[in-house]
Amino acid sequence: MIVVKRIGSALVVLLALVAVVFALQQTSNADPVRAKLGIAATPELIESTRAQLGLDKPLPQRFVTYLGNAAQGDFGDSIRTNRPVADDLRVFLPASIELVAVIMMIAVVFGLVLGIVTARPTASAGLVRAVTLVSSSVPGFLLAIIGILLLYRQWGILPASGRSSFIDAPTGPTGLLTVDGLIAGRSDVTADALFHLILPACAAALVPAAAIARVFRSSLIDTMATDQIRTARAKGMGERQVVRRHALRNSAGPSLSLIGLLVSSLFAGTLIVEQIVAWPGLGAYLLRSVSAKDYPAITGITLVVGAIFIVMNALVEIVQVRLDPRLRSR
Repeated sequence: MIVVKRIGSALVVLLALVAVVFALQQTSNADPVRAKLGIAATPELIESTRAQLGLDKPLPQRFVTYLGNAAQGDFGDSIRTNRPVADDLRVFLPASIELVAVIMMIAVVFGLVLGIVTARPTASAGLVRAVTLVSSSVPGFLLAIIGILLLYRQWGILPASGRSSFIDAPTGPTGLLTVDGLIAGRSDVTADALFHLILPACAAALVPAAAIARVFRSSLIDTMATDQIRTARAKGMGERQVVRRHALRNSAGPSLSLIGLLVSSLFAGTLIVEQIVAWPGLGAYLLRSVSAKDYPAITGITLVVGAIFIVMNALVEIVQVRLDPRLRSR
C-alpha cells in the first residue's frame, strides 16, 4: 500500500511538472515556429508549419497532445541539431548518468566512513571534522582545474578530458562505456573509461561526501543516545556489533533523503565540471541549447531531469520505510 501511494504521488508531481513546463512555454515571448524556420521564412510557410505542429489548436487540446507526447518521450525536434530531442538525449544522457553514478558511489562511501569516524569522541575526529567542513566549501570546478594542472599536466597520471582513449569504443547498447565495454568483451575499454572517470568524479564528489558525512554523523550521534542502544549495550553486546546491527540502520534515514536530493542536483551541479573536462554529457548539450535558444531541447532536459528527481525521491521514501518500520505508521 505504501509503495502504491508513493508511486501515485510521484505521478501527480510528474503531471504538475509537465503542466508547469507547458505553461512556461506558452507564456514565453519566443515563437518556436520562427525559431525553427528562421527569419527568412514566408508568412505562408509559418502558418503551415504552425498548423503542422498543432499550434493553431485550442490551448487545452495542445496541452493534452503535449502531455501524451511527453509520456512517450517525444519532446519535439531540436532547433539547433534538427533531430528529435529524444534522440539527442539518448546520446548525451548516458554519459551524465555514468558520471553521476560514480560520483554518488564515491560520495556515499566516503561520506558514511567520515560520518562514522567523526561520530566517535576521539582527538582525531575533531581534525577530520574540520577538514570535512573546509572541503565542503570547495567548489567542484576548482578541484577539477587543480586536478588537471597537477594530475595531468604536472605528473601525467590521469587523462584531462573525454570519456575514452579508444576511437573504436563500443557505443551501445546502454551508452555507458563501463558497461558496454564488458558486454562487448572489451575489458580494456571498461578500464580506460573508469580511468577517465576518476578526475571529474572525485572533483565533483567532495562536496556531496562532506554533506552526507555531516548528516550521517548527526543522525548516528542521536541514535547512539537512544534507549535501544543502551539496552543493547546492557545485554553485553560489543560496541562494533551495536553500531553495525542497530545504529547504522536506524541512522540511515536522513542520509538517504539527502542522497536522493543530491543525485538529482548533481545533473545540474556537474555542468561546469563537464565543461572543464570536456565531458560529452547532458551539461554540454544544455549549455549549447541555451546559447542557441533551443527551447524544445531545454524543456526536454528539464522534464527528464525533473522526472529523475521525482523518481529518485519516491524510491528513497520507499527504501526508508523498508529500513525503518516506524515510518509506516506516520
